[in-house]
Amino acid sequence: MCFGSQSPKKAKKRAEGASSNVFSMFEQAQIQEFKEAFTIMDQNRDGFIDKNDLRDTFAALGRLNVKQEEIDDMLKEAPGPINFTVFLTMFGEKLKGADPEETILNAFKVFDPEGTGILKREFVTEMLTTQADRFTAEEMEQMFAAFPPDVAGNLDYKNLVHIITHGEEKDQE
Repeated sequence: MCFGSQSPKKAKKRAEGASSNVFSMFEQAQIQEFKEAFTIMDQNRDGFIDKNDLRDTFAALGRLNVKQEEIDDMLKEAPGPINFTVFLTMFGEKLKGADPEETILNAFKVFDPEGTGILKREFVTEMLTTQADRFTAEEMEQMFAAFPPDVAGNLDYKNLVHIITHGEEKDQE
């Protein structure tokens, strides 16, 4: 993976110094959650997220046919090699001024590349009980009691996010 003509050491230095104030943007618990996400994505454990790490992460999420252009576009958003500081800085920039509803919706959209607005109950359960801050079986029951999937087992996550952020059904006035 090539990032211009600079040496790897200079590239690493530049990436580390990308934003010295980035850690003050988040609470310690948030930084820990980002660190867990970074660790999950850094599949080869070299301290950087690269093309292969992204491809492996998508595969782990069930997306096997990710286009190379999509991965390249994601990597182009970074100012250089993506170490944890750069990763955190990128999230800080994306979240700055973002509407909480939009932020939560975007998290769900990662799992819904076709943009249908729905996810299968089984998939949501698997993701929430096996990744990062894992939900317990009781927490899953509570969530599905509050936000029941339809008869086909589809969870309308757009409505779920609306209720989380606005406290009411989308269709009610």
